[in-house]
Amino acid sequence: MGRYVRFLFTSVYFVFLFTSSAQTIAVEEESVLKEFQDTDQPTQRFDVFFNSLDRYNVNSAYDWLDTIKIYLSNAQKTQDTTAINLYQIMQAQVYNDLGEYDKSTAIAKELYGLKDSLDTDSQKIVLDVLDDNYANLQLFDKQIEIRKQKRELGITENISFYDIYSNLGLYRKARNQYIMEVKPTIADNDSYGLAKYHSKVGNYLRLDDSAPTALSELKKANSYLGVYMNDISTQKSESDIFQSELLQAEIEGNIAKCHVMLGEYEEALPLLETSIETLKKSPNNNDQSEVVENTLYMAEANLQMDRFSEAKKYLDVEFENITVLQTIKKNSLLAAFYDKVENYKNASIYYKRNERIKDSLAKKQSALIKQQLVTIVANEDLENSQRLIDEQKRINALNRSEMKAKDERMNLVFVSLIFTLLGFAGLVYAYLKSIKNQRLIAEQKHIIENSLVEKDSLLKEIHHRVKNNLQMVSSLLSLQTKNTRSKAAIEALEEGKSRVKAMALIHQKLYQNDDLSVIEMQGYIESLINSVQSVYKKGGHNISITIDAEGTELDIDRAIPFGLILNELVSNSFKYAFPENDENGKIYIHLRKNGDQGYFEYTDNGIGLPEDTDERAHSSMGIRLINRLVNQLQSKLNIDRQVEGVRFWFNFS
Repeated sequence: MGRYVRFLFTSVYFVFLFTSSAQTIAVEEESVLKEFQDTDQPTQRFDVFFNSLDRYNVNSAYDWLDTIKIYLSNAQKTQDTTAINLYQIMQAQVYNDLGEYDKSTAIAKELYGLKDSLDTDSQKIVLDVLDDNYANLQLFDKQIEIRKQKRELGITENISFYDIYSNLGLYRKARNQYIMEVKPTIADNDSYGLAKYHSKVGNYLRLDDSAPTALSELKKANSYLGVYMNDISTQKSESDIFQSELLQAEIEGNIAKCHVMLGEYEEALPLLETSIETLKKSPNNNDQSEVVENTLYMAEANLQMDRFSEAKKYLDVEFENITVLQTIKKNSLLAAFYDKVENYKNASIYYKRNERIKDSLAKKQSALIKQQLVTIVANEDLENSQRLIDEQKRINALNRSEMKAKDERMNLVFVSLIFTLLGFAGLVYAYLKSIKNQRLIAEQKHIIENSLVEKDSLLKEIHHRVKNNLQMVSSLLSLQTKNTRSKAAIEALEEGKSRVKAMALIHQKLYQNDDLSVIEMQGYIESLINSVQSVYKKGGHNISITIDAEGTELDIDRAIPFGLILNELVSNSFKYAFPENDENGKIYIHLRKNGDQGYFEYTDNGIGLPEDTDERAHSSMGIRLINRLVNQLQSKLNIDRQVEGVRFWFNFS
């Protein structure tokens, strides 16, 4: 019996502890709104509202709105102007957080009309709310006016446009302007500033469909943020820590989105989950929009992995604020979901919804976006606009002059009719004169032909001297090699010497040709390979090399890049393709040009490229040089990994 009594008391005790703990947690969670309500003065409530890190964690924005309305009503009854202004500022912010931008704008505009009665901090908050409202309403011209007001009040020195360009979908222009404006302002030891900078640049790259490059920038951002968060020498407030956590959640969310874009769904899911959980705590509209975006990417990743129930769970989430573009993405994912589960009727419904939304957007936004673009460009560079106006005035004046000249020419036509007979007589004189001119032309033709011969001789001499100078550079590199002990330095010098020889050979072939405008590539490639073999004396002599470039001729602007490309490829084959022996080694080089179209192919049957070729492409000078030379030829390098060896190829014009 005593055992049962003890068990009963123990159970009651633990229930009491659990209830007390739950109540304590609830009190702690409600502390922000409770602190707001327990504070007596409007200015103190204002500070609690705007200084709280997570005011919507327990109480929704609607709870806050109801509470603020009560205090606002009391202030209006007592005609406390200062309190009325403070409560209206908070009300405008809450409407902004709820996505009711029209209501928020109406209140904020009324407040800004009374800006002389507001202190600097209150003016800044009102302008920030208007700035965000106009951005979400796509009223970019009004947003620019607000930013001018900020500058006039000394709140900011510069008017930035990169976020407006981003909202218009001009991500590359947004990134370029962001880099130009922000990068010079960040100190080298400002880890947090560098983390924000690389996060922003990475996100613009992601939005511009450059996921691999974006990943690199976002990982840099994560590294800098890690340095900042682990730096114990810097004191960090609770607000600093919270903002760091939000930034980390934003970076990880964008990294996850890149993984989804690249089809790496397993890597994306855990990052998206942690990002969503952290960003939910933020009262910021942009962070809540990221929660929507990350949730849709969670659904997309699960859908691509055929986890239909998980995908549907995320697609069924209801959001308070969702943009039109996010709605389109959600509808597309729902349509794809129903397609995969073979519910084609529901899939059709969501496809049709998207078509209606897109048609509506096309009608409503096309003219507006164009108008906003003109406004941004005009405001971004007033001096340039003035130059354009002056140029237009000059063109108009020129047109008027041309019209006047045309009228005068018409008058001359009539006058010329009078002198027709005199002109006929002049023809006879001109005929006699032409006989004399023909003799002069023949003499000048002879002079020109002699000048051309002299020009060809001079050009050959120039190419010969350039070749000699390049050979001198090659000799200097050889001397430097002999005085260098570092193996890495010797290899680098040998590679440089090989590239210099490739260019020198071009000039040698030119001055040996009768036609100085083109180079016969078959002979040039053979000479180039002999030159490369002389550099790698211990390798490459047993390799079977087939060159198929007979009859192909290229000008110097194309021949030099081709020579350097071949130099790199053949050198790499000799150095790396046949590590054990080259007795069965084969290299095939194919070059053709028909009219305006050309084709180049290089293959070897060596060990092929390593698995981390893509990563090495950013650090290897050879690969970077090849890519830049191919870009110079206005083409793109293609690499095919084969069972044995590797194949490089590209088209050119």
